[in-house]
Amino acid sequence: MEIVKIVITGGPCGGKSTAMSRIMKEFDKLGYTVLFVPETASELIGGGVAPWTCGSNVDFQKCLFALQLEKERVFQRAASTMGKDKYLIVCDRGALDNKAYMSKEEFTEVLDSIGMKEVELRDNYDAVFHLVTAAKGAEKFYTLSNNSARTETPEQAREIDEKLIASWTGHPHLRVIDNSTDFEGKMQRLMSEIASFLGEPEPLEIERKFLIEYPDTVKLEALPNCSRVEIIQTYLKSDNGDEVRVRQRGTEGSFVYYLTRKKKISDMKRVEIERRLTQEEYLALLMDADTSRRQIRKTRYCLSENNLYYEIDVYPFWDDKAIAEIELSDENTEIVFPDFIKVIKEVTEDENYKNAALALIK
Repeated sequence: MEIVKIVITGGPCGGKSTAMSRIMKEFDKLGYTVLFVPETASELIGGGVAPWTCGSNVDFQKCLFALQLEKERVFQRAASTMGKDKYLIVCDRGALDNKAYMSKEEFTEVLDSIGMKEVELRDNYDAVFHLVTAAKGAEKFYTLSNNSARTETPEQAREIDEKLIASWTGHPHLRVIDNSTDFEGKMQRLMSEIASFLGEPEPLEIERKFLIEYPDTVKLEALPNCSRVEIIQTYLKSDNGDEVRVRQRGTEGSFVYYLTRKKKISDMKRVEIERRLTQEEYLALLMDADTSRRQIRKTRYCLSENNLYYEIDVYPFWDDKAIAEIELSDENTEIVFPDFIKVIKEVTEDENYKNAALALIK
């Protein structure tokens, strides 16, 4: 039994309602039992529970988080009893969306109330897909008429859109779907991104890799759309030539664990299969470490910019350069770097800059 939980989020009037209907239609055809977790904020506000009716915004957010997380637990529990092979749980907004509507101090108080760390909360979802508000690039289609809980002006919608992207930045599978095409094209790109993540027809990874000058990490950490993650990557023994690794990923003492298996198709394309591990499973797999390779430790800066998701890896053994990676669903996607990222050269096809090569003990 496979249960995958994803988030569909986005700025106001981004197309979530249409997306939900389309997801049911498209992924039912692929054999998934699709379950939808309704948007909790709209439910509460529609029922009279709102920031302006509760004692404070923090009081409202505590109620929202409690209900959101319990609903997700119920859906996962229900899926485990249904007796089918493949489940896709689709959350109409995830718990971390609420961070965009709080101050840093309020968010910290809410996290304390539920006893969870931000990394744990964020990476509780397998993938996150953000639909950019129509107020950014499709202004003539921005409307408040299809959601009674929506009150934002176009300017406010753009601001919230950026805050939502920033809230999820740092997740290992965040994809931003912009308004560069018409609305039908936007929906088709979303379906393609979800299918690619799920591995339909196969779990294909398209990755571009660049050698860059050592970045200004102080500036990166100061950006609201950038998140720092500490990674320890260990390669395991493999009998069939596949690249197999386990990874510890997180920050400030809160970590999640993954097992990844990669098979090369071409210089740019790989079939990638990944699953979450418990800490106990992770520690047990470390016993199968490939002793010809050292552990790779790196600090990753996840940056959302230009509707792309950059992963900038800084290694302790380099002080003059770093690696920037971008995962794509279409290898022809145009890549533009922010001005403060100085590209030395593309190294997508250079084996010397693969993590597996950097890990070799020489």
